[in-house]
Amino acid sequence: MSPPPSTSTPPVEYTWRDSELTSPTLRALNAVGNAVKRLGREVPSLAPEGVVRAAVNQAGSGDLGSDSYREPLEVFLRSCGTEAELTTFGRILVTKMLSAALANRIELHRWAAEHPAVRQETIDRPWIIVGLPRTGTSVLSNLVGLDPMARPLRQWEAAHLIPPPTLEGAEEDPRIARTAKELDGLMKLNPPLKAMHPFGATLAQECVSLFMYDIRTLALETQAHVPTYARWLEHADMAPAYAQHKLALQALQSAQPTGRWILKTPNHLWHLEALLATYPDARIIWTHRDPGPVVTSLASLANAGQRPLTSRADPRPAAEEWKRKCAFALGSAVAYDQAAGDGWCQHLHYVDLMADPIAAVRGLYQRVGETLSDLHVRRMEAFLEHRPQDVFGHHRYDPADFGWTYAGLSEEFAEYRARYRVAPEVH
Repeated sequence: MSPPPSTSTPPVEYTWRDSELTSPTLRALNAVGNAVKRLGREVPSLAPEGVVRAAVNQAGSGDLGSDSYREPLEVFLRSCGTEAELTTFGRILVTKMLSAALANRIELHRWAAEHPAVRQETIDRPWIIVGLPRTGTSVLSNLVGLDPMARPLRQWEAAHLIPPPTLEGAEEDPRIARTAKELDGLMKLNPPLKAMHPFGATLAQECVSLFMYDIRTLALETQAHVPTYARWLEHADMAPAYAQHKLALQALQSAQPTGRWILKTPNHLWHLEALLATYPDARIIWTHRDPGPVVTSLASLANAGQRPLTSRADPRPAAEEWKRKCAFALGSAVAYDQAAGDGWCQHLHYVDLMADPIAAVRGLYQRVGETLSDLHVRRMEAFLEHRPQDVFGHHRYDPADFGWTYAGLSEEFAEYRARYRVAPEVH
């Protein structure tokens, strides 16, 4: 990726509006697609068979392990066709993303079949961060992942999993440069994303990417407005997705043993029962932040992610959908918390994490009976010094863009804020 800009000048400000597709070539492609659409045909096809065929051709095998991916693939593509208002470029990008995910699945199952000992790997007491998006989960996972006895999932590993990188070759693996180039292309296509979310081939990655192997993931909803798929996913059996998730970790761990995994994705908050059924000894960390800025920031991020792929100009449908999704997730998680009782997770407030990140991590370790090593502390200090906030720009968001006010959002989420003593950030 390109080097970060100098921090001696004020950071560039980005909003979701800055994600407008500007490439003359891609805009011309969409114009051709619109002309074809007026003739009664949309290209490329969103047929599931075409996506699977492309994945099989890419991976060189047709063994996907099971057909658990089939229903979510069909629901998602149907939702794309009827709700997402994808442009021609959007349809191309979405189908390529899906075929790449299924190709990764094929390669993973082939590797596991050729190396059966992989399935004997035990994922002991992983640390799993489950807070809503925009609640500090990224910085927390990066900091905890610096523990010499632990390891996170790296962005390049998630993108190109097989063969699992070995201890000998991981630091010079050509897939690092490949992923960096891919991310650089994404940033050039959609510059605001670099200010809205941390990207970097060797940074910790959300393990939501492993759910892509079963097409059961919130990640798809950042690319397209698909409320029908969203509601299907909220009530779907996530056991098949967690099976892919675990097998991927087992494959990686077989080549690079670790004391523990450091994982994070908000996706877990929607499905805590499935998470703990798969990893019953997991140490769960739930991050809390005022939902007002959380939902507003997320609405901006979702629109920024979808904007280059859709003809829809109105940001409110995607914003309302993600607000509803957050309310659903918090409702489900609170219900689980009430039934589970104390001790099933550690709660961490965003304001505490931002005020003193190292102290916050130290507190988490103390609560589970462990002590930070001096080396871990030094690594965190170095990380925070060399990767300050806003290095790639500042994400500016406003609830008025989506027809909201912070006062109204505070009222909507008042019950959650009261239960977890979350103070409002914006008055």
